[in-house]
Amino acid sequence: MFLRLVVLLCALVLLSSCAVPPDSPRFQPSGNLPRHDQASFDQYVRDTRAWIADNRAFIGEDRYREIALNAPFERRPGTPTNRGILFVHGLGSSPWYFTDVANAMAEDGWLVRSILLPGHGTRPADLMLPGHDDWENAVAHHTKLLADDVDELWLSGFSTGGNLVTTQAFQDDSVDGLLLFSPGFYPDSQYLFLAPAISYFWDWLDIDDEDNIVTYQSLPSRGASLYHRSVSTVQKNLDANRFDKPVLMTISQHDSVLDPEATLDVFQTRFPNPKSRFVWYGDTPQHLDDPRVTALTSSLPDRRISNFSHMNVLFAPENTYYGETGSYLMLENGQEDLAPPDNPDAIWFSAWGQRDAEKYHARLTWNPYFDDLLDEIRNVTGD
Repeated sequence: MFLRLVVLLCALVLLSSCAVPPDSPRFQPSGNLPRHDQASFDQYVRDTRAWIADNRAFIGEDRYREIALNAPFERRPGTPTNRGILFVHGLGSSPWYFTDVANAMAEDGWLVRSILLPGHGTRPADLMLPGHDDWENAVAHHTKLLADDVDELWLSGFSTGGNLVTTQAFQDDSVDGLLLFSPGFYPDSQYLFLAPAISYFWDWLDIDDEDNIVTYQSLPSRGASLYHRSVSTVQKNLDANRFDKPVLMTISQHDSVLDPEATLDVFQTRFPNPKSRFVWYGDTPQHLDDPRVTALTSSLPDRRISNFSHMNVLFAPENTYYGETGSYLMLENGQEDLAPPDNPDAIWFSAWGQRDAEKYHARLTWNPYFDDLLDEIRNVTGD
């Protein structure tokens, strides 16, 4: 067994050796990480924006926009409130991922904050700098800051952020509920456990063009190792405990990163609150008898959508960057042998890796059911 493991590890290291970074600041880490333990959220935002301005490897000409879309932010309702929610993004993404949900919840009367996980917002190489404790400590600190300002406290996370906020909720009685979007509890890979070992041998697992101002396209092995640690921690909590407070959970049947069936199963067995809801984007799961689960078809041919991706649930169709007519089109979608059509109206949308000889698929980056998602949030949170 040990010999087979060594052989597999060596093979993965050799494969990853193809990922040789170009001579660019984007693939060289900054000198330090920003603080996240300021006494006020306003000071945290100011300090972090200044750090991003000093350390970001900018992609376009509009530097102010890039800083704004990667910095932590707060949205306040028009009237005083006693309800607050803290959003935590996923591996390689940014606080901006929650902008559409955050704006809607602020309009509904919530104090909303979205933080930047250490290692994000500047350049992919900065994911080489943090430890898992940096991520957990950032979430814990800002959970406490928000708890000091509100009577009712919710946490929300996307992907890896879902792991972090769930771990925080298991150990913090002040948390009243969770909103989890594509939570990264169960990766669709049996080899993730090798990531910490690989990180000692090779710096990069993937090198891509960095043309997306809100998401890292490249992945250091250290980043995969940090995700592995978040998975191990949250799975230990899920194995040992139940979370009895309300939770909203969403996932796509065709998620290319996670195991959707395992995620649905853990919702049914470890999140028993009758107010909780699970939104499944895809075909109705067989033998489903839990009234808390809603299945919405992800095959929408009238909108050239074949299925839903890992990331699209969070974004409104009107989003100006990732929306249906947004400025960024994620064409690289695992179809290297196909060229995108010249006519944009011939492009279809899906999860990563969708194969169809007659259709070219870009990544789906918006949620056609976004208004329904907001209604589910209101139902679970009691609005």
